[in-house]
Order: sequence, then C-alpha cells, then structure tokens
Amino acid sequence: MRTLMIVDGANVVGSVPDGWWRDRRGAAERLRDRLVGLAADGIPGRPGPIELVLVVEGSAKGVESVPGVRVESAPGSGDDRIVELAAGREAGRACVVVTADRELRRRLEEYGAECVGPRTVRSPGERT
Repeated sequence: MRTLMIVDGANVVGSVPDGWWRDRRGAAERLRDRLVGLAADGIPGRPGPIELVLVVEGSAKGVESVPGVRVESAPGSGDDRIVELAAGREAGRACVVVTADRELRRRLEEYGAECVGPRTVRSPGERT
C-alpha cells in the first residue's frame, strides 16, 4: 500500500519569503509542479511511489490536479481538510503530512500521521 503524503499548501508556500503573497494561486501551482517528482521518487525514509495530495485554500482554490499530484481545494479551513484526509485513510496505511503548523501537528497525532517540515519538499537552493 502506497504511503499517503498530504502537503499543507498554504504552510509550505508561506515558509519561503519569495513574494508568494502577490500571487497565491501561482505559488500553489509552482509548488504542485515541484511535487510531481516526489510522487514517483518519494522522500527520505519513504521511497516512492507515493500518493501525493496537495491541500489548497483561499485564493489558491481551483488549482488543477496533474498526473502524480491530486489537488484538494478545502471548502473551509485547509487544516480541517488535512485532518479529514488523514483520518479517512485506510487502516494500516502510512500517512505523512508536510506542515510546520504546530496546532495541526497536534491534531494529527490522534490519527497516527507522521509530520515532517516544509524543507522535506523544497527544492535545493530555495530560501528559508
């Protein structure tokens, strides 16, 4: 069973001060495109292929899915949608959530999701 990786789009995009606030949708699309390779290759400790879900919210809603990355537009809070996805996965299936949000990490503990920071999915050379 492939690992489910859920990416907190707003948190990961917001972790790099590169002007993302001027074009939130474009920033989410760029993140989505960078994630495609991870779906096939995986991350350290979680070899690919993995099922990769990018959760977006606010003005990033409506970003389209691409092969390898399913995009979920949260109807309300992105954090709530991430928790729903982690809680609703098949029993015994590994789940990794990419976020630095401490409160979200606390909420995910109840569902046995492993949390990793945004650096896990950043390209080498991206500013922190």
